Amino acid sequence: MNDRPLTLMAVHAHPDDEATGTGGVLARYAAEGIRTVLVTCTDGSCGDGPGGVKPDDPGHDPAAVALMRRQELEASCNILKVSHLETLDYADSGMMGWPANDAPGSFWQTPVEEGAARLAELLRRYQPDVVVTYDENGFYGHPDHIQAHRITMKALAMTMATAKVYWTTAPRSMMQRFGEAMREFGADWQEPDPAEAAAMAEIGLPDEEITTWVDTTAFGGQKFDALAAHASQGENIFFLKMGQKRFTELMGVETFVRVQDTTGAAVPENDLFAGLR
Repeated sequence: MNDRPLTLMAVHAHPDDEATGTGGVLARYAAEGIRTVLVTCTDGSCGDGPGGVKPDDPGHDPAAVALMRRQELEASCNILKVSHLETLDYADSGMMGWPANDAPGSFWQTPVEEGAARLAELLRRYQPDVVVTYDENGFYGHPDHIQAHRITMKALAMTMATAKVYWTTAPRSMMQRFGEAMREFGADWQEPDPAEAAAMAEIGLPDEEITTWVDTTAFGGQKFDALAAHASQGENIFFLKMGQKRFTELMGVETFVRVQDTTGAAVPENDLFAGLR
């Protein structure tokens, strides 16, 4: 008999990504007794510093920002009841086109084989039944999200032992509601130009292409609090302005595309562990 617990591993790029995309499933499955493992690939050093100081502004100290964001990440994991936190601690690459993309040691500059080998060690250690990460475009084109996708899929191919693999996504219907909420709560929100609007329209998937809809409404408070734990990045997390109730209404179902499966569980499904229990 194998007494290893059912295990979920989420591979994310930065501190705070775990809360926005998978905070609900991490909290839900932890509450159900499933072991939850979070792998955070970068140190978040391109995030805002104290007082909202931006990268490359005077007073922005990447090392201090990385330390602060590690503390916030640990607080978020405590709120979500994450069983194990693993950090790869690559340097944050910043947004696409930033000079940090080309910095030696940045995640974007790390050979995929190197990052995948490190992640493969964690896959062998934890033997997750379910792995969650981003799609090929990192959901919205962030270089570190794209790199997290690449190393995860390479590591999975190296280990060949995970029953179910998912990519995070959002239904287009939800993206429309999200845009409406941005206009309602974002005082400085401006309509994007046509090129940006077209790019935004490509984020997420048509509802009928989403394979997995997980109801995490009961854990909306934890998800909200986990996001709020990343207080240094508050300027970028406009939806905390909504308050917990409205936030949960908008963010209470987390959606995924199942890209690998050995269970034969029918889709659409409402449980990442369908076919495993």
